[in-house]
Amino acid sequence: MDEVAKAVEECARAAKVAAPSLGAAGGDAVDAALLGMAERLVSHRDEVLEANRADVGRAQADGMSAGLLDRLTITPERLDGMAGQLRLLAAAPHQERSVEVSTLDDGLRLVERRRPVGVIGANYEARPNVTVDVASQLVKSRNGGVLRTGSAALGSAQRLRDTVIAPALAAAGIDPDVVQLVPRVEREAASALVRLPELVPLVILRGSGDSTRALATEAAVHGVRTLAHADGGGVLYVDVAAEAGKARDLVYASLDRLGVCNRLNLLLIHEDVHDAVWPQIESALAERGVTPSLSPHEHPIGYEWALDSDREATVTVERVGSLADAVEIANERTSGLAAGIATENPDAADAFFDGYTGTGVFWNAPTRLLDGFKLLAVPETGINLDRVPGPRGPVTYTDLYVRQYAVLPA
Repeated sequence: MDEVAKAVEECARAAKVAAPSLGAAGGDAVDAALLGMAERLVSHRDEVLEANRADVGRAQADGMSAGLLDRLTITPERLDGMAGQLRLLAAAPHQERSVEVSTLDDGLRLVERRRPVGVIGANYEARPNVTVDVASQLVKSRNGGVLRTGSAALGSAQRLRDTVIAPALAAAGIDPDVVQLVPRVEREAASALVRLPELVPLVILRGSGDSTRALATEAAVHGVRTLAHADGGGVLYVDVAAEAGKARDLVYASLDRLGVCNRLNLLLIHEDVHDAVWPQIESALAERGVTPSLSPHEHPIGYEWALDSDREATVTVERVGSLADAVEIANERTSGLAAGIATENPDAADAFFDGYTGTGVFWNAPTRLLDGFKLLAVPETGINLDRVPGPRGPVTYTDLYVRQYAVLPA
């Protein structure tokens, strides 16, 4: 076994050994661990920010783009936000571990038991806050974890694990080994993580589309299930019945951060109102420092710009002849993450909602709202775009369990 695969397997085995400590923990202990993480984030903020500054400095020297640098950076305000989310998660109700379903013949009772998966892996991009988001969701759902982050964020993630996460778990009486961080920077570590079905049967995948899809395919070959967040990109359709000022505000609100998956990438404008609304929309783009990509395009419509270092400050703009055309483009040429409509016509909004098949759909609201914390008031492990039954949209601790059916005497 090569050294990278060996390091990943050692993490997986350590998490599996420690998992029963978390699985048996009471709700009070779990919530105490989460509150302890929040407290340690604040009390050890200088250490965390120092490690993050070192990561950012190296990334800048290596030529990382502005959008990706934004994802990598922990500001004091973002750190406070991370702590606040942990407190909210600690206050959130725990999943019912047993749910009465029905009474069977002979007076027997059918009960649905909700059990932890055991150990869940996570492979994610260079975003240090995701280390805390994923670890906290796994702890709340009583699952062990093996986390593998992009090499640019490893220093920050290691500091968060060693200074914030592990000590808080230990203080709450939970084995701190239950959350592991792969200490290797090589890309091969991601492949190794999806090859351990007996140790890590489920892996959360976040990152750029091609690499994440390749990992999901590799995982399937090895019998590992995945929850994948491979692609991003928000769509906004400006309807013929849109109010120009609202459309402008939606565009502006959708571009507050560029290096995130749910920001605006594709703007579709009905041809009958294009010339009337364009001056206001153009001013919103200019205020955000975003360049519109106008027809004729040198790229396919629906191209996901967020992780393209040369085009990260671009929004593709296209005229469409009808609402149906906008729906067809959003369904067939984009990732299916999120699409919104700007309109004052409720019938148009209903038609858009009925036609769009993606994960999140919005009426006079920005696609930036497709986020676990913004929608559900808890952090997320990622946004799942699957088009089959299962957890779809922001995946939170309430989704990370397996069902067990129990038949009991009355």
